[in-house]
Amino acid sequence: MDYLKVKDYLKNKGFDDRFIEFAESTATVEEAAIAIGCESDQIAKSITLYALEEGCAILVVASGNSKIDNRLFKDTFGVKAKMLKYDDVQELVGHRVGGVCPFEIKKSTKVYLDESLKKHQVLYPAGGSANTVVRLKQDELIDLCDFISWVSVTK
Repeated sequence: MDYLKVKDYLKNKGFDDRFIEFAESTATVEEAAIAIGCESDQIAKSITLYALEEGCAILVVASGNSKIDNRLFKDTFGVKAKMLKYDDVQELVGHRVGGVCPFEIKKSTKVYLDESLKKHQVLYPAGGSANTVVRLKQDELIDLCDFISWVSVTK
């Protein structure tokens, strides 16, 4: 299971107490916010998109209420924003839809953190499954995920 890899990763980094498993689904921003009892914008959602190189993906972690701005995305990455097909997400990123997070992903996946995250001190990315999340402070998320850079590609 994907979430066990994430759980082990967090344990090895000393953050195992931040991994939260729910009986109900946390697969969408709305479901996660209700289960956690936080603002939907505090959910650090993972947006998976096709990269220029074949067999690679771009993973943008953004605040829960943000949406990709096509112009900003193209200006930043040089390609049109195109969401991964459902069947390609696990193959290209390493997690199933509903549990995609910036931890324990395929090495070919390029992770970027969107500026929209900076307005929240506590964030909740998925934990590798459709019913797990990780409670992290912004600086902890920065330290735990191997991201390339901050970007501004949402509205």
